[in-house]
Amino acid sequence: MNLLFMKSGKIARFGALAIVMAAVALWQRSAHSDERAVSIPAPLQDEHASNAHSETAVVAGGCFWGVQGVFEHVRGVTQVASGYTGGAADTAQYERVSDGDTGHAESVLITFDPAVISYGKILQIFFSVAHNPTELDYQGPDHGTQYRSAIFPMNAQQRNVAQAYIAQLQGAHVFAGSIVTRVETFKGFYPAENYHQNFLVLHPDYPYIAINDMPKVDALKNLFPAFYRSRPVLFQTVASAKP
Repeated sequence: MNLLFMKSGKIARFGALAIVMAAVALWQRSAHSDERAVSIPAPLQDEHASNAHSETAVVAGGCFWGVQGVFEHVRGVTQVASGYTGGAADTAQYERVSDGDTGHAESVLITFDPAVISYGKILQIFFSVAHNPTELDYQGPDHGTQYRSAIFPMNAQQRNVAQAYIAQLQGAHVFAGSIVTRVETFKGFYPAENYHQNFLVLHPDYPYIAINDMPKVDALKNLFPAFYRSRPVLFQTVASAKP
């Protein structure tokens, strides 16, 4: 596969052709920023109101660079960490996860204020903007179970909301294909290496980001203007999370 569209075990290096094509993609982005996004209904079922000031959600939808970058621009989100979920602690390293046999998915841990944005709204943005939920064990140019579409509920209420929303969207036929998103048991979250964190924000012109991920941020702005913020909240630090 052309390196322009690959995200392999190591960050790809691009030649002159890739830079030229990235420039073309940047020019096209302004006219077609939301062509891969889908306007979908909000969840009919959401979490009950609580007095909590902070909550977490864990989702996986392809390369974590783009998913993290999208949610860093969402109002009410206080931090987003890229990492690995679904496998064991001793295999939670990028080179191992890239082999596709660890059970891990590239994922993000989203910390948010439920008084500003609900878990259901997080899922609505996840399904409509952050990734394509009809692609089984791949996402765009990236193939393997580590790029699967998955939700890892942190409690029973989140699980009920996620399952009900998938059923709602499937019944409404809002996507061209069937939703393949898995609702999986949360076994722990392990933060990715530092060079993966805030990658979209730090490298918006990097060819992979420019072509595959910046259109998602544009779509967030267009489809969810009330929840879009131009100044992203940046990842600082987060410990591994256990169930």
